[in-house]
Amino acid sequence: MAVGILGTAVSGLQAFQRGISVAGHNISNANTDGYSRQRVELGTRPPGFTGAGFVGNGVQIDNIQRMFDEFAVTNLRNTTSSSSQYDTLALFSGRISNLLSDEHAGLNGGLENFFNAVQNVADDPSSMPARQLMLAESESLTGRFRNLDAQLDSMTGEINSGLGNIVSEINGLSNQIADINKSIVDVSNQSNSERPNDLLDRRDQLIARLSELVSVRTIEQDNGAVNVFVGTGQSLVTGFLSSQLSTAPNNFDASRLEIAINNGPIAAVITGNLTGGKLGATLDFRDQMLDPVKNALGRIAVALGTEFNRQHSLGMDLDGANGADFFAITAPVVAANVNNAGAAVITASFDNANIDDLTTENYILAYDGVAWSLSHASDGQAVAMSGAGPYFADGIRIDIAGGAAAGDRFLIQPTESGAAGISTLISNAREIAAAAPAAGPAPGDNRNALLLADLQNSQSMEGGTTNFQGAYAQLVGKLGTQTRSAQINAEAQAALLSQAQATRDTISGVNLDEEAADLLRFQQAYQAIAQVISVADSTFQTLLSAVRR
Repeated sequence: MAVGILGTAVSGLQAFQRGISVAGHNISNANTDGYSRQRVELGTRPPGFTGAGFVGNGVQIDNIQRMFDEFAVTNLRNTTSSSSQYDTLALFSGRISNLLSDEHAGLNGGLENFFNAVQNVADDPSSMPARQLMLAESESLTGRFRNLDAQLDSMTGEINSGLGNIVSEINGLSNQIADINKSIVDVSNQSNSERPNDLLDRRDQLIARLSELVSVRTIEQDNGAVNVFVGTGQSLVTGFLSSQLSTAPNNFDASRLEIAINNGPIAAVITGNLTGGKLGATLDFRDQMLDPVKNALGRIAVALGTEFNRQHSLGMDLDGANGADFFAITAPVVAANVNNAGAAVITASFDNANIDDLTTENYILAYDGVAWSLSHASDGQAVAMSGAGPYFADGIRIDIAGGAAAGDRFLIQPTESGAAGISTLISNAREIAAAAPAAGPAPGDNRNALLLADLQNSQSMEGGTTNFQGAYAQLVGKLGTQTRSAQINAEAQAALLSQAQATRDTISGVNLDEEAADLLRFQQAYQAIAQVISVADSTFQTLLSAVRR
C-alpha cells in the first residue's frame, strides 16, 4: 500500500535526522576509551502496489551497527594481558637485581673484606688489631646477609599486599561485568533483541581492564551475556553471577598467600592455574625469582658458615683452647601441612651431610602409608634419598619420629632462613683459632689461619665447582639475565600492544574526517527531502484552491 509523497518524505526526514544524531554521537565519543563507532544502515521500505506497478514508500533504518571485530578485540585483550605481565615482571626483577648487584649492599665486597681480614691474621696471628678487624669484618658480612634477607622479606610483604589489592580489583570488575550482563539482556529483551551498542562497549572496556590484571577468556551466550573464565577454565562470571577471588594462607606457611576462587561455601586454591596480567606476573616473580634468590643467599650463608666452622674447630686460639664455632647457622625449616592426620615429627639438619650438594630448592616430604618420598616443591620432580632413617638428600639430613598417616606431607626449606640466621658467635679476638693444634698456646702459629683464608677460593659450592664469591656472581648474573629478558619481552609486548590497538582503532575508532563528511551528506539529504515536503505542500495547496472554486 502506497503511503503517499508526504509519508515518503517523512521517512527520509526521520532516517537522516537519526543519521545526523549517530554521527554526532560518534564525534562526541571520539576520545572515549573503548568506544566503537556506530553506523546507520538504511534500507528501502516495502513498496506499495498501484495499477501502474509498485511505488516506493521511502526509507527506513534497518540497524545502527556497532563497528566491531571479535578477533581484533580478543587479540588486543590478550596482548594487554601479556604486556601488563612483562611490565610488572620487569619492574620487580629490576629491583631485586639492583639490590644484589649494589656494591654497598651486595655480598661481593663483604666477602672480599672478610677474607682479606682473615689473611691479615694469617700474616700476623699475634696481632690483636688484625684479630679485631677480622671480627669487625665478620660482623659486617653477616650484617649484609641479614640486610639482604630483610629486603627480600620486605618485598614478600609488598607482594602479599599487592595480591590482596589485585584480588579486590578483580572482584570489583567481575561484579560490574555481571551487572552489565543483566542490563544488556534486559535492554535486548525490551527492544526485540536489538543490541545496546554503548553497553556492549562498556562491558568490553571492563573486560579489557580485567585482562590487565589476569589473563581471561570469554564466551558469549545466546542471550547476549558473556561468561568470563580465568586460569585453566575457572568461571569468574557466569551470566548475572560473579565468583569472588580471595587470598588464603598456604597450607604449610600461613604468611604465604595463595589465590582461591569461591564457589558458594567452597573455596578452591587456583594459584598454580593463573597466568598473565599483574596477578600472573606477581605470582611468577615470587615463585621463580624471589624465593630462589632468598634460598640462594641462604645457601651461601650456610655453606660459608659450615665450612668456616669446620676448619676453625680444627685450630687453636691464643690461649691454647680448641677452636669453637665461628658462625651461627640456622637449621633447615620444616613445616607440616595443616591437613596432616598423623603425629610424625620431622627435623632436618646439615649434620653429616655433604654441604656441597645443597641446592636452592625447597622439598615436599610425603608419606603414602608405606614409604616416604621426597620431591621438589617447585615442579614435583622426585629426589632420591639415601639411608633408612635418618635419610640424606641434596646436602641435608632428615630425621623422622612418631607415626605418620597416609597422605601426610611436610615442607622442607633447607636454606630459606640461612641468610637471616647467620651471625658471628665469637666476640673475643683471642678466641680466633689461627694456630694448628698443639700442646699449648702458639701466638706465632698461623697454619690454621692460612687454611681459613684458603676457603675463599675453595670449590665448596655448586657440587664442588665454584667458591662462595663465584656462587654469588652466578646468582647476580642469572638475575641480570632474567631482568634483561623481562625488559626485552616488555618492550616487544608494548610494540605488539600498539599494533593491536591500531588494528582495533582502524575498525572501531572514530575518524573525525569521515564523521564530518557523513554529517554533510546527511545534512544535504535532509535539506533535499525537506524540499520534497515543501513541493508536496505546494501541490496540495494548489489542489485545494482548485476545489474551492
